[in-house]
Amino acid sequence: MPTTTVDLTADNPRGAGARRTTAWIAAGLAAAAGLAGGILAPADALQGQAQRLMYLHVPAAWVAYLAFALVFAASTAHLIGGDLRWDRVARAGAEIGVALTAAAVGTGALWGHLVWGTWWAWDPRLVSTALLLLVYAGYLALRRALAERTGGPDGGDPRIARPAAVAGIAGFLFVPVVHFSVLWWRSLHQQATILAPERPPIDPRMALALLLAVAAASTAALLVLAHRVLRLERRLAATGELPAPSTAAAGEPPAARAAAGRRSPARVR
Repeated sequence: MPTTTVDLTADNPRGAGARRTTAWIAAGLAAAAGLAGGILAPADALQGQAQRLMYLHVPAAWVAYLAFALVFAASTAHLIGGDLRWDRVARAGAEIGVALTAAAVGTGALWGHLVWGTWWAWDPRLVSTALLLLVYAGYLALRRALAERTGGPDGGDPRIARPAAVAGIAGFLFVPVVHFSVLWWRSLHQQATILAPERPPIDPRMALALLLAVAAASTAALLVLAHRVLRLERRLAATGELPAPSTAAAGEPPAARAAAGRRSPARVR
């Protein structure tokens, strides 16, 4: 059967197998991206070897966008349906997005130092990206503060999930500001390449290396997301805030699974 995100977060042998398969796919894509970016793709005519940082910088930024889009979608789903599992997905997505945005800022600073001669410039893209990082770092800080104030578990308490969902949705407004900042204001940062309105001004070998790097980063982020959600659910189950995940076979009848879920836990004497 095809692998799904449900399989990836399942705490059973099938889920573990799906995560191993995803890890191998991510490793293969990363190896292919490394070979394409380091050997196959030529150096840039103007920037020289410094341009190869693009194969780290751009995937980090784009997958951070995807992670924040996931926060937006999961937060919306939680507000509509009230399912706390969406809240856990939103928290994991925000953690991944913050880490990748920090990586994008770091690699961008190095790239700017090599090409512009400075580590930082008060450029619209750089400033808006730094603000995006602060916004979602604040989102995670808000979750922690609410957990400390309410005494509830982060990822298992509606008193934390609902305010966090509102913040996660509002924070996503910064993503289009970051992306279009190079068009709306004068910027040292180059404009879009792959998604340029006209024919992309990029060597096909560079484009292949970049697409492989984005695919590798996306697959690796999906794997980290699955592991993070699974870890959060195991932690909640260990503290009794969440029913222990079922390890029943995938083909078990729904009625049997429902009956199992209604059984009272054994008392420890």
